[in-house]
Amino acid sequence: MALRDAFEAVLERVPESIEDLRRNVDPEWVLKALEVSGVATLRKRRLPAEQVVWLTIGMALYRNRSIHEVVSKLDLALPGHSPTVVSSSVFEARARVGAQPLRWLFCTTAEKWAHESAVAHRWRGLSIWGVDGTTLRVADTKENAEAFGYAKSVRGESAYPLVRATALMALRSHLLLDVAFGDSRVGEVTYAKKLWAKLPDHSLTVVDRGFFSAAALLVLTRMGESRHWLTRAKKNLKFTVLQTLGPGDDLIEMKVSPEARKADPTLPEQWQMRAIRYQRKGFRPQTLLTSLVDPTAFPAKEIIGLYHERWEIELGYDEIKTEMLEREETLRSKSPIAVEQELWGLFLAYNLVRLEMERAAKDLGVEPARISFRAAFLLVSDEWLWCALASPGAIPKHLANLRRSLAWLVLPERRTDRAYPRAVKIKMSNYPRKRRQPLAASPA
Repeated sequence: MALRDAFEAVLERVPESIEDLRRNVDPEWVLKALEVSGVATLRKRRLPAEQVVWLTIGMALYRNRSIHEVVSKLDLALPGHSPTVVSSSVFEARARVGAQPLRWLFCTTAEKWAHESAVAHRWRGLSIWGVDGTTLRVADTKENAEAFGYAKSVRGESAYPLVRATALMALRSHLLLDVAFGDSRVGEVTYAKKLWAKLPDHSLTVVDRGFFSAAALLVLTRMGESRHWLTRAKKNLKFTVLQTLGPGDDLIEMKVSPEARKADPTLPEQWQMRAIRYQRKGFRPQTLLTSLVDPTAFPAKEIIGLYHERWEIELGYDEIKTEMLEREETLRSKSPIAVEQELWGLFLAYNLVRLEMERAAKDLGVEPARISFRAAFLLVSDEWLWCALASPGAIPKHLANLRRSLAWLVLPERRTDRAYPRAVKIKMSNYPRKRRQPLAASPA
């Protein structure tokens, strides 16, 4: 009880500036995150562990401000003799907390928010999910280089170490359910295997053709009830047509490779799926493959439209990289543990903004994709900072005005008839890449 009483005392002075976001995060979750990670403490520090959690979220919301400035501007430190929190104290506080509390808090909140969202936006009784990978740059330190590695290409080695991440997203609201990340030398399909267990029953997961394999997709379908997948076929795919279901719509059978069966003896020699052929004006013919084999319950035309929702996860990555990280994709942290902590804070902050967007969309009677992420993100960030300076009595009225202003965040309906062929608009420099030696070990 002493620990809980101490935590409640700290909660009493959680800044009003984060009250609107905090209402989405049960205080008990924060306490539990610290308890299960073994970092909760009774000692009254200048920057207690509970506030470090909010600091990590603030780092994601205020990319253009230094870490100790985020502490100061958002009034996250407890009163003390010193008017400011020195940088070393922030580094020490982040190191004490580590990454596990942020990971636990993200997973707990994501389980609630993403599942509820996906259920609210189902298609023919199935929740719609997407899985895809991306990379983020991290600070060029020796520790980060050893933990995450450099990417290699025909142009040589990347200038910065990279973190590879694979996310599981509710496609129609962009809320993240889980993210697996780590060494960039490990492929995105390998990270995806850690996510399959998080998928709910009665779901459809849309992936790109790089994920197509019996080892991945058959495992996905066997892990629960009515778990389906949808992807695009590779050009050299070989299969046998078993039954014609409609124009350009067939039930097919494929052989499972001996290599895959050797690695997993439970895989069958053959597996069946549905192949749907179509062509959009101005594009080459395409073939979709799916485990949705019932043409009556799942019409081909609707499946074709669903596949193109796969790009929603790409838009989600763009929201994180372009709007939240301001295209400065190199994370602040200089050690692997601090990088992990920062990433969980980034994903949690992203979900908090997306949650507000979904609620605004519901109030306005539109789909979540019709709300502007950039406008919503700037509003949330500005209001949080403004509330840190405002008198407590003015905050409720100001937040009510914020919700009323959400009406102008609605975007026009998407024009599905537009096409954007891939092209390079800005040519890369011909100058050789200048590389430097990784920096020595430094604080997080």
